[in-house]
Amino acid sequence: MKKINLEIKALSPLAIGKQKPGGNISEVEQYIPGSVIRGAVASQILKQANTSISEGDDFHELFLGDNPAIFQNAYPANHKIKSEVKVIPATALSSKGKSGFKSKKNHGVFDTLIDRFCAESYGYIYDPNCPVDGGRVDTFTGFYSQKDGKYYQNSADNRLLTRVGINRRRATSEERVLYSIAVLNESQEKKKQPQPVIYAGRVIVNDNLASLLQQFLDNHQDDLRLGGAGSRGLGKVKITAKVPTEIKTNVINQIDKFNQQLHQRWNQWGDIFGSPLEGFSDKRTYFTIDLQSDAILTENWQRTTVISPEILQQYTGFTDLSLQIHAAYSSYDYRSGWNSAWGLMKDVELVTNKGSVYLFSTEKKDLWLQAWEDLEVYGIGARTSEGFGQVQICNEFHCIFRENAK
Repeated sequence: MKKINLEIKALSPLAIGKQKPGGNISEVEQYIPGSVIRGAVASQILKQANTSISEGDDFHELFLGDNPAIFQNAYPANHKIKSEVKVIPATALSSKGKSGFKSKKNHGVFDTLIDRFCAESYGYIYDPNCPVDGGRVDTFTGFYSQKDGKYYQNSADNRLLTRVGINRRRATSEERVLYSIAVLNESQEKKKQPQPVIYAGRVIVNDNLASLLQQFLDNHQDDLRLGGAGSRGLGKVKITAKVPTEIKTNVINQIDKFNQQLHQRWNQWGDIFGSPLEGFSDKRTYFTIDLQSDAILTENWQRTTVISPEILQQYTGFTDLSLQIHAAYSSYDYRSGWNSAWGLMKDVELVTNKGSVYLFSTEKKDLWLQAWEDLEVYGIGARTSEGFGQVQICNEFHCIFRENAK
């Protein structure tokens, strides 16, 4: 498998709908879902195809085969920083009054996963406050980039476009017919001049199709429309597809660093509070699963929001009786969509929100080495080819403690 990094520049407002079941309020996503990119690419390929699609051809292998291409979500990127965009974990906190990464105005962001685990093991309630002014803290969500030890929050602004309905018989505006569309802005207002909004995404594809897909995207980088209302001038983008490269993971270093920080923090808690209520074993390897996109999880034919040891073993394909889950921080939402090929609405799915964090431990580290790498590449849950279930093992943000808020 190879990866193709995508840089998506918005040239017009993007109507990426976020319709909840039973709702009648126009909402917009704060990113470009992988399913939207996948649908746009598939639609463009079908327009250019001179023959019908058949089983075994490149289109079938790319979208419908046993190992289809994985179109990951595209998140807002910082145009000044060429760095990977990640999702802030659900365990991150920041000052309630001056929220944000550390600056002259903000008091910084820190993670609480390791401290919460230690506090509960020692029989205490972990209730932190702001490290700068001692004030209240609250959850901090969104996307971030990191470069040279400095953290940056990435976001995309949105607005409402108000339109008038047209009378088809007279071809004039219809009285009392107004509607609004929530859209992502195509530019960001800065001090001197607006800056274009850039989204960073990725496609994971088979080696034999990677170059063909990259060439197709390069030839049609100005032809794709993302989101709805394309006939009304929305959704125009320019997609730049980078040259396919081999997938390299850094899972082992991430896990080693996480366990080193966990051991040090555990000893610090022990120096202050004495013996813990629950033991901490040096023989176990602790690791986290951080959702980098919404996930569709199923256990015993029912939807769930927790990755249990049974689910994890189900998707990795082997049994580990020593596997334990110690903490789960997750929430849920609903997702639907439109299937252009069928001309029908997609089923409403219960999803586990991106940013959710799960803490596990195992005594069989060597058994999990390949499984951890596969999880980061292929994801977990259903509809991973559409960007659902993308994960990271041991996000480095968990090692940012309260006294070192970034």
